[in-house]
Amino acid sequence: MRYSTFVILFLLLFVSASSAQTQTPARPTVAPEKVIIDTDIGDDIDDAFAIALALRSPELEILGISTTFGDTEARAKIVDRMLGEAGRTDIPVAVGTPTHTTNVMNQRRYGEGGHFARASHPAAVDFILDQIRRYPGQITLIAIGPLMNVGALIDKDPETFLKLKRVVMMGGSIECGYGELWFCTTHGPDAEWNIINDIPSAKKLFLSSVPLYVMPLDSTQLKLDETKRAFLFKQGTPLTDALTLLYHEWGQQTPTLFDPVTVAFILDPKVCPVQPMHIRVDDKGFTRAEPGAPNAQVCMRSDADAFFRLQIGRLVAPEK
Repeated sequence: MRYSTFVILFLLLFVSASSAQTQTPARPTVAPEKVIIDTDIGDDIDDAFAIALALRSPELEILGISTTFGDTEARAKIVDRMLGEAGRTDIPVAVGTPTHTTNVMNQRRYGEGGHFARASHPAAVDFILDQIRRYPGQITLIAIGPLMNVGALIDKDPETFLKLKRVVMMGGSIECGYGELWFCTTHGPDAEWNIINDIPSAKKLFLSSVPLYVMPLDSTQLKLDETKRAFLFKQGTPLTDALTLLYHEWGQQTPTLFDPVTVAFILDPKVCPVQPMHIRVDDKGFTRAEPGAPNAQVCMRSDADAFFRLQIGRLVAPEK
């Protein structure tokens, strides 16, 4: 009798506890951040790594990817295939106005292979403006290429452009130039690629008053060494296989992952802490830190270990 009573009491307590747990309100979930990625994928390899990190980050809702600089249609086909291989054909791909360049697009063949090329692509400026109007104050524009599309957005509809939540860009050089990391003992700042290829658009962006977060050469020269590459490329997932193919078409040895720092910053600002600065773009494409009211938040030092844990960890994690 005593044993039966004990069992009944135990069951009542268990049911009560289970009921209490099911009635406990769930913690509120944070909605994914809406982003658009503006890229010159196809020249250097870092754009592909930035897109891959974004694709494996549930904190981000990728509204679209736009291409800029040079043969923008060929760049869009590279994005088409990469998204197709990753199973993300739901993401729109838009093209910017093509521009003249002598720069070799060494990953062009990747976009010409496969069966994911889309019949057409919307115009980048119209697409981005439409998205901003649909989601005012909610979109982060990730600018990881020359700024032709950004300048065109400002020219066409500056009022709508200012309804971006923010722009997070890879670009500029404050104290460190190419080949320098933190110590800047060689030659100081350089005119950086994304700035120098459209200086007028860069000037417009820094004068626009949009919330601007800048990842310059000072904080983005992070090398994907041989050990990390070998570990990553042997994973054999559709996305790491895409990166492997693009890497070999790139045809060089050690990638510098400039562009993914922008995505890593959005995911975890501690990877690349920012500080307020007043930046002026001069006529030669240098980004000069000068006295004045801040117009940008600039990351001067990144945490390389934290960055690679995030980048590689996301790419090799099992897909849910």
